[in-house]
Formats: sequence, structure tokens, C-alpha cells
Amino acid sequence: TAILIVNNYRDMETDASVGKRTLAVIIGPAASRVEYIATLVLAYGAPLALWLAGQLSAWVLLTWLSLPLAVGLVRTLYRTRSGPIMNQALAGTARLDLVFSLLFTIGLVLS
Repeated sequence: TAILIVNNYRDMETDASVGKRTLAVIIGPAASRVEYIATLVLAYGAPLALWLAGQLSAWVLLTWLSLPLAVGLVRTLYRTRSGPIMNQALAGTARLDLVFSLLFTIGLVLS
């Protein structure tokens, strides 16, 4: 979902100019950034909730090692909306998804 949000955020002006009504166009840049942060909070909160509920061991918290990548991406979304940098943010979000997923998988295997 975060990848789609960044993609729509990047293309917001172009989409609006041709009449495309993506969620980013409808809610605007500020709310799109909040939406992006919300998806990350939910992603990082899920392993924490599973651990706190006693469903999985603390190994699932390995996902939090990827948090610096997420923070950097959020900062990028707040600093600029230029095309080339947003392309990097899009790739970075895909990379974050991969790293988070691998760490979560490792945590599940070790649980």
C-alpha cells in the first residue's frame, strides 16, 4: 500500500491535470503524507501487537531494525515532491517493504 501511496503522491499534479481522481488527488499532499505514515505505523505496530499479545516471540521485533529506512522515506516525502527524488522514494519504499518482510520472516522462523 505504501508503494501505491508514494506512486500516487508523485503523480498527483499530472493526474489532476488530466482528470484522474486518485486518492492522493482527492485528499491532497498533506493527507497523503499522513496516509503514508499511517501505513508504516500499522506495519510496525503489527509485530509489536503480536508480541505483546503473546502470539509470537520477541524475534518478530527484528522488523524494527528497518525503522531508519522508514524514517528517511518519511523525511523525503516532507522535503520535496520533485520527480527524480520521488522516484527514489518509490524505489526506497519497495526496498523497505523487502527488508521489513525478510526481517519479519526471519522473526517468524525463529519464534
